[in-house]
Amino acid sequence: MHTRSEPAEREPDTSARPPLVRELLLVAGLFLVYKLGRQAANGHVEEAFHNAGHVWSFERAVGLPGEGAVQGVLLHSHTLVQAANTYYATVHFPATLAFLVWLYWRRPRHYVWSRRVLAALTGAALALHLLFPLAPPRMLRAAGLVDTGQVYGPTVYGDTPATDSMANQFAAMPSLHVGWAMAVAVGLIVATRSRWRLLWLLHPLLTLLVVVGTANHYWLDAIVVGALLAVAYAALRLPRTPVRAHLPWPAAPARNYASPAYARSGAQR
Repeated sequence: MHTRSEPAEREPDTSARPPLVRELLLVAGLFLVYKLGRQAANGHVEEAFHNAGHVWSFERAVGLPGEGAVQGVLLHSHTLVQAANTYYATVHFPATLAFLVWLYWRRPRHYVWSRRVLAALTGAALALHLLFPLAPPRMLRAAGLVDTGQVYGPTVYGDTPATDSMANQFAAMPSLHVGWAMAVAVGLIVATRSRWRLLWLLHPLLTLLVVVGTANHYWLDAIVVGALLAVAYAALRLPRTPVRAHLPWPAAPARNYASPAYARSGAQR
């Protein structure tokens, strides 16, 4: 007797948990590819600014609000803008790592699914970084925005973007900050049962406001990464496994009415 599987099991399915050492090596390898891939896209300064002008013009043509509207709110408070910079600099990787660790121990089946989605999303984003280098709005003179990281701190970027050895500052399209935050929220909503689980959507919403308000990303960067994530979810479905129902009494053995033994017993009666 089988029932349809539910969004999350009460107890972790340890049989679905992959070996820890293999996963640590895999996640470390993905992180290394991510860093090296972003570095490989560095140096296309002229093309990045050319693309930035097109993105800015396209957003205005389709009626998207100016990124400056969000930044204007942040700049009303020195504490608020510093909090936004800190969130941008410190939450992105730790939140995603904590999400994967929790899923690994508590929801192994959801962990494998979410890890695959994150890997597919990151790979697609790296391809776009290579094909479409993009200067962020804080560098675009037409945007008239403040580089809040450099002015108010803290910042994760160097003073000279073209020679920044720590990060590729011309990889704004798409925003992996927003993409990973969306994947974390969706993964936790699917893997948990709490009636408050939709509040996890506050994480990508806050991340979106932060990356736009600090002038590190355009609205279009978030829209594109949302589309990529939707494609990843469509291609990589969460596998459903049947859950065997536990009966309070032992199940009676099934009778084989076609067997010779049953036929003889019927004849005797």
